[in-house]
Amino acid sequence: MRKRLLVRLELEGTEEEDQILKLIDEEIVKENRREPIPLEWRISLRTALFNSLKRLDVIQEFLEDESVTEIMINGPDCIFVERKGRIFKSEKRFSSKEKLEDVIQQIVSRVNRTVNEASPIVDARLKDGSRVNVVLGAVAINGPVVTIRKFGKREFSLERLLELGTLTEEASEFLKESVRNRKNIFVSGGTGSGKTTFLNALSAWIPDGERIITIEDSAELKLQNMENLVRLEARRSCGEGEREITIRDLIKTALRMRPDRIIVGEVRDGACLDMLQAMNTGHDGSMSTGHSRSAKDMMSRLETMAMMGGDLPLAAIREQIASAIDIMVHLVRNRDGNRRVETILEVLGYDRDREKYCFHSLYERNRETGTLEKTGDSEKNTDR
Repeated sequence: MRKRLLVRLELEGTEEEDQILKLIDEEIVKENRREPIPLEWRISLRTALFNSLKRLDVIQEFLEDESVTEIMINGPDCIFVERKGRIFKSEKRFSSKEKLEDVIQQIVSRVNRTVNEASPIVDARLKDGSRVNVVLGAVAINGPVVTIRKFGKREFSLERLLELGTLTEEASEFLKESVRNRKNIFVSGGTGSGKTTFLNALSAWIPDGERIITIEDSAELKLQNMENLVRLEARRSCGEGEREITIRDLIKTALRMRPDRIIVGEVRDGACLDMLQAMNTGHDGSMSTGHSRSAKDMMSRLETMAMMGGDLPLAAIREQIASAIDIMVHLVRNRDGNRRVETILEVLGYDRDREKYCFHSLYERNRETGTLEKTGDSEKNTDR
């Protein structure tokens, strides 16, 4: 049926969805005359054919299913989905490797990205902001691999995260005040711990009238209620004369765009040094995220990334980090899929003599009760 529809679409040259659905209905009626098809099968067949022709084929229903948070495609015959923190194997399959490759090209072309045998790895995003990673068969033995991280349509505020138990009301109020008082905040956590969601929630408390510039490798942030907002996205070289635009390039450019705050979606490399320098040169209230196992481990990762960005002594880099970051928030994801704030630390500085950062713990999650508890006095660094 799909092959016949493709021939008819090419002959008639139609792109209108109503016309395509009409052709699908006609084909289903013909097929039903040959062999009766139950009504519920006809409905699902109509949807499947339309998704195959105009949308993203078998994964379209997972994209529309709000209970699905991750889609993992390990070649055309193996699809896994995540629901409520648990991974399930789907019975859905692509009709062929070529069809999967067609879907991949459809995804990456929408955001002006290129993926091929010469450049087999690419990061992209869907129209709804979902994050997509693609690895082609040139390096993926199982065939094309696609991983889609979905972002819920519902905007997550700190109040919503409070309802979900991600943090306490007291910690929420503290973070709101930290944003208002232009503290530089860094959010760390493992994969899928909710760093981007948390950054979006924090952004809602940036005062009106400020000029915000966001910088991302692949645009995912959905900042709330921002009028003077500039969104920048990195670009990889496509081999057709377009040069690569890196996060580092965008940060340097952003400094000339009169920002009040700069928000870097995630730091992974030498761009960390540029971000730290931006935080240290009058752009108070800036924010970013990074992968780590704990807030303190994040400091070591920042050191490594900053050293990739410039030839500076380790002590100087550590002082840059301690001076730039005011508040560290670390998130974890439990086995049941729930996200939690594990730690909120205040960075007070760097002790050269003892070669260690000076932290002041503000909130820690109690291992026995599972609640986020205040662990010390109020913040000590009140210069802002």
